[in-house]
Amino acid sequence: MTILQAKNLSLKYGNHYVFKNLSFKISQNDFLCIVGPNGSGKSTLLKCILGEIKPSSGEITFCKHPHTQHIGYLPQNPSINLNFPASAYEVVSMGALNQTRLFSPYPKAKIHTALKTLHIDNIAKQQFGTLSGGQRQRVLLARALVASTGFLVLDEPSNNLDYQAKKDFYKTLQNLNSRTTIVMVTHDLDHHNLIGNTILSLDPDFPFFGTTNEYVRKIHA
Repeated sequence: MTILQAKNLSLKYGNHYVFKNLSFKISQNDFLCIVGPNGSGKSTLLKCILGEIKPSSGEITFCKHPHTQHIGYLPQNPSINLNFPASAYEVVSMGALNQTRLFSPYPKAKIHTALKTLHIDNIAKQQFGTLSGGQRQRVLLARALVASTGFLVLDEPSNNLDYQAKKDFYKTLQNLNSRTTIVMVTHDLDHHNLIGNTILSLDPDFPFFGTTNEYVRKIHA
């Protein structure tokens, strides 16, 4: 089942095209990795998907998730002050703010499920700023999971993680993918680090949209 369809998507600033005539689709339980060099428009494309930027031409159509407030988003540089006295639980619960309506019950069960799913329920009471980089990233992923209804958008989530933390984090994402559609911007172009089933390359010298296996075959051809 198709969740999102992009047709002839272009975005430019003045006379400069960030990307041009992109067409791709995202199906339910896809894991799409967006790759490309710096300045190729990866983060900008995510903002188009999130509705923060309007494309210059073309369109993005949501077929299953009609409102972007149902997308869980993990930005590249989350704006959380590490000195702010918030526990891991409180940070995760922030994901419910865009779904909680006046007089509606607070989704405690969803928050606890996210904490348990990401194996951070044992650190729920710890201050966010005292956690390791890998633990903080899991907390922020749990926050995005609480905010979503099955669609996660991640902008270079493995930045600043060491090798083992990155490996563990990617394994977590692969486990989540069994019930969640994921779109992720990544710089990890080593084929051993390419996860997910689909690749969208914004590299102007090597544009590509297709399966990960096909992409690996082409870059090694």
